[in-house]
Amino acid sequence: MTVSMAVISEEPLDEAAVRSAVGSDAHGAIVMFCGVVRDHDGGRTVRSLDYRAHPDAQRFLAAVVERVRAETGLLVAAAHRVGDLRIGDVALFAAASGGHRAEAFAACEQLVEEIKREVPIWKRQHYNDGVSEWVGL
Repeated sequence: MTVSMAVISEEPLDEAAVRSAVGSDAHGAIVMFCGVVRDHDGGRTVRSLDYRAHPDAQRFLAAVVERVRAETGLLVAAAHRVGDLRIGDVALFAAASGGHRAEAFAACEQLVEEIKREVPIWKRQHYNDGVSEWVGL
């Protein structure tokens, strides 16, 4: 098994491609996570946000996907959007498939947590009051 899929894109993400990357006749469970831009954070109204990535972010994402695949033995895939996003846009798709739902859920959660912790992508939120701030640096 190799890396199923690890993509960083300025274009809208392809949910079907992420799901297909983890599809297998041997797996009875596919778990997908969809991270969507919401209209609020910390009690403030968010109007939009932008994600900026380090030039090596793609390499970091591929390494995380490969490590989670190796540790779990499951098929995993991830696609992260960068650039300017609006409310309702998908910022992250992560997926895992396995023989049973419990292992697929656990692998997908591990994948999302490790992406957030290790991949150098930064988020700036733009609020309705005109203020912008970087989040989670």
